[in-house]
Amino acid sequence: MNIKPIIYCAIIIVITGCSSNTENKKQKEIPVLPVIQLKPEDTSLQNGYVADVQAVQNVEIRSKLQGYLEKIYVDEGKPVSKGQPLFKLNDQQFQLDLAKARAGVADAKAAVHASELEIKRIQLLVDKKVISKTELELAQSKLKGAQARLNEQQAIEDEAALHLSHTLIRAPFNGVIDRIPLKLGSLINEGDLLTTVSDLSEVLAYFRVSENEYLEYVRNLQTNKNLPDNNVKLILSDGSVYGSSGKIETMEGEFDQGTGSIAFRARFPNPDKILKHGSTGKISITTQVHNALMVPQKAVFDIQDKNYVFVLNTDSTVKMKTFVPRTRIDRYFVVQSGLKSGDKIVYEGVQNIRDGMRIEPRMLAADSLLATR
Repeated sequence: MNIKPIIYCAIIIVITGCSSNTENKKQKEIPVLPVIQLKPEDTSLQNGYVADVQAVQNVEIRSKLQGYLEKIYVDEGKPVSKGQPLFKLNDQQFQLDLAKARAGVADAKAAVHASELEIKRIQLLVDKKVISKTELELAQSKLKGAQARLNEQQAIEDEAALHLSHTLIRAPFNGVIDRIPLKLGSLINEGDLLTTVSDLSEVLAYFRVSENEYLEYVRNLQTNKNLPDNNVKLILSDGSVYGSSGKIETMEGEFDQGTGSIAFRARFPNPDKILKHGSTGKISITTQVHNALMVPQKAVFDIQDKNYVFVLNTDSTVKMKTFVPRTRIDRYFVVQSGLKSGDKIVYEGVQNIRDGMRIEPRMLAADSLLATR
């Protein structure tokens, strides 16, 4: 019996079986991974900055005189109106100084009047040629001296009246009284702090932004785009959002060389006086971005501080590609550069694949993912 054909058939069957098993094994090794296609989306960016809140006016009330504190007309934390009395210093000495100055003015006026009468008398004698004109010139010179002394005494009177007026200290504007450190009867020296008055009808929030953010803001301002009226919010220290939106008013004229930042100032209405001078918070500015590319965070991995994704090629292989993120919103990166619309990227499982590896893509709708962010 010829067994060679039988052996040949057996070998062919074994080889065919091994080849089939190898192909099945290779197919099993190709991972099935979800893939999304990048497409432009409109979104909102929120940038936060530490803010220093200040009253629109905050003025220290200091004594212009030395004296004893005689009266306190207001209490700490209470509202005051412009011109309302706040403090009274003992004014007895200043009353005496004013009376003395007024007496000096009266005496000087009398001297001027006497000089004027003397000139009239001498003028008659000169006209009659009883005395020389030299006597008249001398009398006129005395009158000028008397008038100068009168002016001096009137200045002394004005100064005494001014000092007396400074014993009654009034509010410079409508506001709220701060702490009053001194008590009745205290000896006040010139320049001593009596209290502070804050105008809290509005507040100013100062914050600093980077040079890139400044340039972006200026460009948007020039084109009048992406700047809604309510885009400036104030986040309070407890995390709550202040009820009224603010408006950016101005910015400094130069960058801080140490930090590379520039200061902005925003104004907020404060009708209920909730915000106080010296408060802290956080400015949140919302900017509308059109045609932004959004990359899910789970699709991104980093190597040496650079961000990468796996981009799907037409032959179903993947390629590592770096990109520069502009910012992050929730669980998404907003792309600044490196990726383009239409790119297909691996959404999940990036830790299990490598550059050049073949995958079996399972397409996901990017819209459904963005809707759940």
